[in-house]
Amino acid sequence: MTTKLEQAMSATGARVEALMSGLLVVHEGPEQTLWAAMRYGCLNGGKRLRPFLVCESARLFGAADVPALRTAAAVELIHCYSLIHDDLPAMDNSDLRRGRPTVHRQFNDAVAVLAGDGLLTMAFEVLADPETHPDPGVRCALVAALAGAAGPVGMVGGQMMDLVAETTRFDLAETTRLQRGKTGALIGFSAEAGAILGEARPDERAALGAYARDLGLAFQIADDLLDVEGSAVDIGKPVGQDAAAGKATFVSLLGIGEARARAAALADQSARHLDRFGDKADHLRAVARFVIERRS
Repeated sequence: MTTKLEQAMSATGARVEALMSGLLVVHEGPEQTLWAAMRYGCLNGGKRLRPFLVCESARLFGAADVPALRTAAAVELIHCYSLIHDDLPAMDNSDLRRGRPTVHRQFNDAVAVLAGDGLLTMAFEVLADPETHPDPGVRCALVAALAGAAGPVGMVGGQMMDLVAETTRFDLAETTRLQRGKTGALIGFSAEAGAILGEARPDERAALGAYARDLGLAFQIADDLLDVEGSAVDIGKPVGQDAAAGKATFVSLLGIGEARARAAALADQSARHLDRFGDKADHLRAVARFVIERRS
């Protein structure tokens, strides 16, 4: 049975996907393979969790639909670029993503690199466009925040730590830092983006940031559990890769039972950061439970 949250996520995901499809029109000429690969890497389903966080946080502050959807699309372009590069032979060397061949398998390694580069740069083009927000100060704040979340002190830095983890045994603190960058930073931007769009007070933005920090860790612990307990058919990508590479995960460090308990505690703590927003934040609270109960 589909829940209200799943219905809302599906509706938002469809709107964001339609917007991305309009941005990623295949151009005729020598570059058409690049555009086809960019579309292939983006328009292939997925939960669209990050876009949903953008749109729901924007709703808290009465931000308009178009700015929220365009910001949501920018986040998803970044997320999809990161998956394309993460799947490459030089990184995780994955053949399957969301139940079908990865971009480098469908095309080739060079095209996959360029497709990721194209999506990354397009994200900032979208945010810088006046259609995203009439106030250039807001647009600059969005660009700066997303650049920080996606760059060397955020997602890319976390990915670098992930590579180091193949040859260095990380403890719990180091693994937490890795995941706060690799997974949590972009989730953090997504939750705070609505506060930027709505020009919210600093304390309101901070509350969303705290919500996202706990949510991001809960999400990653759930991912680690799925990597141990799930199947490639259900998840749509290979399982057991971190264990095969000898990387420390929350499950390997804590054990399955404690990892599951910690994810639940983080989800509850995440939801409590939203108390000040009342009923308007119900979907965001439900997301905190969704991320630890999902099976894919």
